[in-house]
Amino acid sequence: MSGFDFADVPFDLKNPSLYEDDQQDAIFTSLREECPVFWNPEVDGSGFWCLTKYDDIVAASKNPKLFSSARDWGGHRIFDEKEAGGAALGDAALGDTSDVDTSMISMDPPEHNTYRGMVTPGFTPPRIKGMEESIRARVRNILDKLDGKDHCEFVASIAAELPIQVLAELFGIPQEDRLKLLEWSNALVGEDDPELRPSDAYIAASFAEMSNYAMNLWQDRLENPGDDLITMLAHARIDGDPMTPERYIGTFILLVVGGNETTRQSIAGGTLALSEHPEQRQKLLDDPSLIPTAVNEIVRWVSPVLHMRRTATEDTEIGGQKIAKGDKVVMWYVSANRDEDKFPDPFKFDVTRHDAMQLGFGIGQHFCLGSRLAELQLRVLFEELLARYPNIQPTAPVRRIKSNFIRGIKEMQVDLNPKVTV
Repeated sequence: MSGFDFADVPFDLKNPSLYEDDQQDAIFTSLREECPVFWNPEVDGSGFWCLTKYDDIVAASKNPKLFSSARDWGGHRIFDEKEAGGAALGDAALGDTSDVDTSMISMDPPEHNTYRGMVTPGFTPPRIKGMEESIRARVRNILDKLDGKDHCEFVASIAAELPIQVLAELFGIPQEDRLKLLEWSNALVGEDDPELRPSDAYIAASFAEMSNYAMNLWQDRLENPGDDLITMLAHARIDGDPMTPERYIGTFILLVVGGNETTRQSIAGGTLALSEHPEQRQKLLDDPSLIPTAVNEIVRWVSPVLHMRRTATEDTEIGGQKIAKGDKVVMWYVSANRDEDKFPDPFKFDVTRHDAMQLGFGIGQHFCLGSRLAELQLRVLFEELLARYPNIQPTAPVRRIKSNFIRGIKEMQVDLNPKVTV
């Protein structure tokens, strides 16, 4: 490992506080240069390899036979899903939930393809294109509620509102139920943040409530089918049989989290980036046709999902480093999106950037199914936001989620109409 000794380095990439303080860039820059495939020991686990270079992450992502995300091999998170049971849900008090977290994100082909195909019709290009009008109306309504105000908390008022409203539309549920979806999503991704997951009892109650809600939707769509994602799941068949309730709940959880987290964090992080780089914001104000390009750069810059995990299914090698069968391999998207070999001047936020494809939505078999919908929401949001509040500016340091999985902002106080000094 090029003489790079973990004992000499005062960091642990598993530590969620590292990302809460947003201090990871300097560490990953050093690793890409000195030890791009880095072994990170664990106090409570076997340790894991860290992939920090773009090309290595792409190679692993495109070879699911060799680098598995299946639950039987440990799943898609740093902890082992099979051993932890429902640990991702904090469910020590839940009893047996051994199959609940097995959604398509913790499957390999061909099983993954089967489950992915169940909801793919909900994300076809024509269907997404047909949502633009309703999404724009939602954005305008969200912003209308701020009329007459000079200040707001941006995440709750704007960034979280749009994707959770769109998710409620995709599920075919009343908009008033969106707040429960948001609360459940926060609890599911915030296992290390005491504000989002205050106790085991809280997450147990949240999970029970969410499961009951999901199953009621399932039963309703069996009797009253519609044109929504829940109907697609309720009527899907696997070798002639319906999906099991446990798999359905796991898929429901995935859709709740995946349907809003990436978009929400890209909206918040993108607004922060534009405020910190006013010359880039001015480019968008002068030429709004650049906003679609800017969306791609915002996702690269924010990298809302910090990592995904795979497990080597046989002895192999990647980036010149030997990997043993059964070793955990963690792909750090947040590092790949700053890779100097792929992105010239990677620490420059540039809304005109046309470099390599950013990995904020992953790549390969598990490329985000809703990426095009997320891009549409981001484009429309920034078109409308910048037209109405061109100088929106945070008034205090943002507060980030304590997580090694989601790079997220949980609070950002902003001035909507700050005074501009010349």
